[in-house]
Amino acid sequence: MLCPKCNHEQNNTVECDVCGVIFARYQKILDRKKQEEAHKALPGEKSGIGIKLLQIVLLVMVAGTTYYFTGYKSTPALKQQPTEAAPASKAPSVSNEIPAAKISQPKSASTVPEVIRGNPIERARNATVSIETPWGTGSGFFVNKNYIITNRHVVSFDEKKLTELRTKVEKDRRFFELEQQKVNEWKQKYQQMPKSPSRSQLAMIIEQHEEELKKAQPILQENQAKLTRVDRKIQPSDIKIVLADGSSQGANYLQISSAYDLALLSLYSGEQTFLEKPPAGSTLHQGDKVYAIGSPVGLRHTVTAGIFSGFRAQGKDGGQIYLQTDAAINPGNSGGPIIDENGYARGVTTMILQNTEGIGFAIPIDKVFEEFQSTLR
Repeated sequence: MLCPKCNHEQNNTVECDVCGVIFARYQKILDRKKQEEAHKALPGEKSGIGIKLLQIVLLVMVAGTTYYFTGYKSTPALKQQPTEAAPASKAPSVSNEIPAAKISQPKSASTVPEVIRGNPIERARNATVSIETPWGTGSGFFVNKNYIITNRHVVSFDEKKLTELRTKVEKDRRFFELEQQKVNEWKQKYQQMPKSPSRSQLAMIIEQHEEELKKAQPILQENQAKLTRVDRKIQPSDIKIVLADGSSQGANYLQISSAYDLALLSLYSGEQTFLEKPPAGSTLHQGDKVYAIGSPVGLRHTVTAGIFSGFRAQGKDGGQIYLQTDAAINPGNSGGPIIDENGYARGVTTMILQNTEGIGFAIPIDKVFEEFQSTLR
């Protein structure tokens, strides 16, 4: 149904999820206004003075009603409630509900923490960051006003991959040098050959190999530069953190977990919007709706929806427990949050199952606070 006050479409038939108006009370007020206007329109029943008095009374009633719905009722409307995911540009804004008359609100409305303002998906988006390193990009999110959680593999280049890259660069460089040497030998031979079909054929071979060397050289140089960047211990300042408003900062602090694919970062300036843990005793059930937020393939603050598919244990002996979801997860989502419909952080996106679609995994949020309890307490 449509809210008669703000035209918000919803299933709730008692109270508006956006502006907080109670439909029954609002309808009574509208009916009362219609009756008073109809009575006012009857000729000869009111003198000029009586009409003015009635107008004053109506003005007081309208002012009181406006304060009730826009001032007093605004604070409850900010509570975290399950709402349907919507693009941030269409999310209802608290300021849009304040009339042009700028009616003052109770102090409690202005002191509501930023973490509980707005649409749950919008709040989560504002708490999510994009992370750029010398070798790639990933995601992360604030777990309190000062600290950001992400994946270890986002900020720490894998040693196995580093060895593979080093071997590849050495092999490609050696092959490039041998090819150059061979072309130089052909050129010397070409200069000594008399004009003949064999000489012309050799010229074509030399030209072909030189073209291939021209194509291979920038690739080799790029891989050599990448090896130089990653073949050293990363510093916090090497990590660029892009916030929801588009501004960026270098990390001030970096702590890497040895047990989980987790890393903790901080910024020089704090007081950021952050994602809360779910209430004690709250758990996910198979089929519950969840959302993944991150920067897949560089598309910052992308939101995808899916369901919670179940808990999965890695390894034969149980090992680490992961949350499984079918929400779309792509390269660049690593380190971003998995949230529920209320906007609570449920996990940290960490990996997908190769050669499959709709099978992604996240580390439970409780593991974050267990692993970094000395810093996040």
